[in-house]
Amino acid sequence: MRNRAELLGKLKASPGDETLVLIVGAGINGIGLYRDLALQGVPAILIDKGDFSSGTSAAPSRLIHGGLRYLETCEFALVRESVIERNHLVRNAPHLVKPIPVWVPAFNWFGGAFSAALRFLKLKKTPGAKGILVVKLGLVFFDWFGRATRNMPTHRILSRAASHRMIPGLADRVCAVAEYYDARLVHPERLALELMKDAEQDCPQSMALSYVSLQKSHGRSVTLRDEISGETISLTPRLVVNCAGAWADAVDRNLGIDKRLIGGTRGSHLVMRRPDIAQQLDDGMLYFETHDFRACLVYALDSELILLGTTDIRDEAPDDPACSKEEIDYLFKVLDEVLPGSNAKEHEIVFAYAGIRPLPWSGASATGAISRDHALHVFDADSTRPYPVMTLVGGKWTTYRACAEQIAEAVMKHLGKAHANSTLSQPIGGSKGLPGDQPGLESLRAEISKESGIAESGIAPLLRRYGTAARDVAKTMSSAGTQPLGDGKYHSGEIRWIIRNERVTRLADIILRRTLLPFEDGISAGVVDAIAAIAAEELGWTDERRRAEIEHTSVMLGGRYRVRALTPTSSAPPERN
Repeated sequence: MRNRAELLGKLKASPGDETLVLIVGAGINGIGLYRDLALQGVPAILIDKGDFSSGTSAAPSRLIHGGLRYLETCEFALVRESVIERNHLVRNAPHLVKPIPVWVPAFNWFGGAFSAALRFLKLKKTPGAKGILVVKLGLVFFDWFGRATRNMPTHRILSRAASHRMIPGLADRVCAVAEYYDARLVHPERLALELMKDAEQDCPQSMALSYVSLQKSHGRSVTLRDEISGETISLTPRLVVNCAGAWADAVDRNLGIDKRLIGGTRGSHLVMRRPDIAQQLDDGMLYFETHDFRACLVYALDSELILLGTTDIRDEAPDDPACSKEEIDYLFKVLDEVLPGSNAKEHEIVFAYAGIRPLPWSGASATGAISRDHALHVFDADSTRPYPVMTLVGGKWTTYRACAEQIAEAVMKHLGKAHANSTLSQPIGGSKGLPGDQPGLESLRAEISKESGIAESGIAPLLRRYGTAARDVAKTMSSAGTQPLGDGKYHSGEIRWIIRNERVTRLADIILRRTLLPFEDGISAGVVDAIAAIAAEELGWTDERRRAEIEHTSVMLGGRYRVRALTPTSSAPPERN
């Protein structure tokens, strides 16, 4: 993967050249479009004012889900699309997308049937209570939509006795549990990176640049700003696609378009050290209804840590969103509703994160009633802006590929070209050549171990993280260092491989997005310092830059993300309602 300096140099060297497509926003939807266009042989320039997949795309529930709750708002087409896309992603990226059993506890058998009928007839929009009968009906639709591409078991209903045997801590008032399967997205930011790599392998003329913002439109050109150096670059696009998500309205204004499209909501999650709950959940997820008829979830990340989420609060300030004290209290309360006596405490939080969903602007009183579907708004060229702008509203991880394909078809039509190739069955990144059975994986692990000299026990986590790219990572580790960092989940040579191959610009890129350290409780001052030292050596940072990166990252982790090892004692994390 070419480095950022090389790409910037190439861009600056040809400022007068026409660019076919400029994509603004390198979240999953922008990256999905970048990948789709590359498969059509259409080069694009993808920019983001931050790191790749560092905004809303870095703050999901880390699931690829069929959208069961979207049946409640009668978004049947979205549910069907979600189920199909989920099934294909399990096949296309098996090292990063894995099936997970989902358990939906119900507190009665027949509750909510009348309200569900009203919502089905579109006579009511707000969510309501749902008994096991309504959940069962929804899961029948759910299974039906995915029948042609099914690669997971169909649903079943567990009795009260069976439910409590499976999860002993369930609330006594749970009368039954519906079980179905969705998928867990182990590392969202890595999936995004692998899509970028695939795009640039298929179309080497394509360029993805982080920390580059769109400043303004002037005549036929736009001005871009390098957020690291402060330099500006002029670009002449034939078409601009705005995939900036929660920032879409701001980008449109910089292009001379003044129309409100986004009405965001904030979703927050907590990573907590709760081995007791992790043991109960094992490899499954509780997806439960709250007292205010919202849907929350909790599942185990490993034998010690759980992920608890999510909130849904109106918020239209996407820069640096943080989980508030009120949200923490809410999540603790609803967890206790389904697992009484859970008695969650703030000191058990090892990482907290939040993001702003780029939902369509709506006057709906209940945030759960706002559509989660995506839509493309086209602004034709005019006398002041001689190129069209396409602005995406909505979009989510599960349906990113279908969303990107729909936008790509519109782009190709504008360019007068045929959309000839589909990404639907394209393997992603490290899934290429990855054995689908355990004996095959064991054989590959032994082969890489023999080639690199690294023990098979050390190759196993590399295969889980990188798929077949583990071979290259192990090769770098064998030559560049196997010294463990912190608790030993990562090693010096692995970090060097990441920096050399994954367009790292800042220290936080590595700690927050290129690794899973936040979700493994692996962040400490010593780990931050060690990774900063490696980055400084690899990227040629001065001592001053290295210290500045450590300070910036440590303050952010301790404040916004509530990492206990780095939490400042003199100031609390930002509080927002």
